[in-house]
Amino acid sequence: MAQRLDSRVAVITGASQGIGRAVAKRFAEEGAKLILVARSTEGLEGTDNLVRAAGGEATLVPLDLIDGAGIDRLGAAIAERWGRLDILVGNAAMLGTLSPVGHIDPTEWTQVMRVNVTANWWLLRSLDPLLRASNSGRAIFVTSGVTQGAFAYYGPYAASKAALESLVRTYAAEIKKTNVRANLIDPGVVRTAMRARAYPGENPETLRGPEAVTDDFVALAEEACQHNGERIEA
Repeated sequence: MAQRLDSRVAVITGASQGIGRAVAKRFAEEGAKLILVARSTEGLEGTDNLVRAAGGEATLVPLDLIDGAGIDRLGAAIAERWGRLDILVGNAAMLGTLSPVGHIDPTEWTQVMRVNVTANWWLLRSLDPLLRASNSGRAIFVTSGVTQGAFAYYGPYAASKAALESLVRTYAAEIKKTNVRANLIDPGVVRTAMRARAYPGENPETLRGPEAVTDDFVALAEEACQHNGERIEA
């Protein structure tokens, strides 16, 4: 059976656990060459074991995405080795403390914005030329249902995801006449560590696993995908 992402070079952030790990495994099964980014070296090595078991290969990049210079070095290394980037999955995110808006710690507000918004802008800033160098660059960013209503105590997270959606739609408008496509994906309710922190009393076994949403990531990463500037609910 043909692999849908055969030999496509893909960056996945937040690849040490949860949705990022599940997408990495699925992309490996579909033949992609992976560049896995996360802060945790141990977590990346766990993902790499799954990738290898699936017959794939990965380059592991332990990196805190608030390090913009580190993102630039990543872009330079990809340019030197592959000369292009076919797929970017901006998955890494920070929930922050659930708190009334007036009680939010300024340092934490800044941290959530840096991880959820600024880091993704910096990835686009550094990797856009490499996506354009591909015959079909695909950028996929993970958003959340909190942008679709008013959810008390989710201030920094909700604001950051709304900003991310606006950023990605703006980028998508700018690349309409190129071979690059950029979209958002809302995975919905999935069994992840972030979900457990937000809903500590919830039974995780009642939730679908992150592997359940990987079909939509593959579809948005394929050369044939023509969605652009859209918000896809998995």
